[in-house]
Amino acid sequence: MGKRLMSQRAALAAVVVAFVVGLFGSLAVRPPGQPGAVIPAHEGADASPVRIQWRVPVVFQTTLPVLGDNPVYVADIIRRSSNGAVRLDLFEPGEIVPAFSVTDAVRDGKVNAGYVWLGYDQGKIPASPLVSAVPFGMEPWEYSAWWYEAGGRQLTEQLYIPHNIHPIYCGMTGPETAGWFRNPINSLDDIKGLKIRFAGLGGKVIERLGASVTMLPGGEIFQALEKGAIDASEFALPVVDQTLGFNRVAKYNYYPGWHQTFTASHLVVNLEAWRGLPAADQALLEAGCTAGVIRNLARSEALQGSVIAGFNQLGVSAEVLPTDILQTLQQVANQVLEEEAANDADFAEILASQRAFRADYAHWKSRAYLPRDF
Repeated sequence: MGKRLMSQRAALAAVVVAFVVGLFGSLAVRPPGQPGAVIPAHEGADASPVRIQWRVPVVFQTTLPVLGDNPVYVADIIRRSSNGAVRLDLFEPGEIVPAFSVTDAVRDGKVNAGYVWLGYDQGKIPASPLVSAVPFGMEPWEYSAWWYEAGGRQLTEQLYIPHNIHPIYCGMTGPETAGWFRNPINSLDDIKGLKIRFAGLGGKVIERLGASVTMLPGGEIFQALEKGAIDASEFALPVVDQTLGFNRVAKYNYYPGWHQTFTASHLVVNLEAWRGLPAADQALLEAGCTAGVIRNLARSEALQGSVIAGFNQLGVSAEVLPTDILQTLQQVANQVLEEEAANDADFAEILASQRAFRADYAHWKSRAYLPRDF
């Protein structure tokens, strides 16, 4: 075999390996015994001088599957694509910024960027839940189509300009579970007086039905459940919730995730820092995040089945909410959405955009896919 052919094959093999590793994600590592930034695993491959190095706090622990490991993937793929010139150094929740204060820190320029779930901004930006999770809302690919092709991106960017933030769609998972409960939920009476951890617009909905709602970061939920401070909690996907140990204290896991039919995550960049970047680096961040979206969704869909299949061995029951409860939840959700739209012009504009897109998309969705009971 000639040297030239061998060289070509070696180069091709290197490209294939890089693609496979990039597709499935190489985890980042933290130096043993050292706090601080998560360091991507491809340290030795860097050859270019560092031109961008940002501290990036994340809202979820990077040790969590799907929910937490996606920013690790994004930072790693951006670093490798830039040959080490662009670095996003990730910091765990609370290390440099409290979990619910990431966008504030980005807005104020304390950090240049953060990886967040924008629904946590609900208290100061009422429309933010619409771009992060909506009760009885779009499915993941619907949201992606609305974001990229039907004005969702532009509306969200406009929403955050007054807050000195540029948001980039950077992660997506499928529906959450409807929550983990100590006792069965057979009727609306079982919701009244329930102490439950809930986030986003869904919290307002279930509160209307008599539940007592509290907000806790993911890392505090297990302890609250264990001590009885709360009776139930929603948080994320089965693989995430089981990692956090919810199944050890709450044995009833309900479906479907009516309150979060999709969960979108975003890389938020300080607006001045974003505008100061060369166009090529802006494109690199966008490309890395777009890769993060599809990789995150694929991983989220792949890992849940085996977790649920193992529930019986753990004494956990995977239950489906009764139809009458779901119907009532949907009625109340529509009321909440209408009230929020009446009180906030941005909310009304984004909600109208989403509804218009869903109505148009329904012509395709109702015909193109096999019936679920086929």
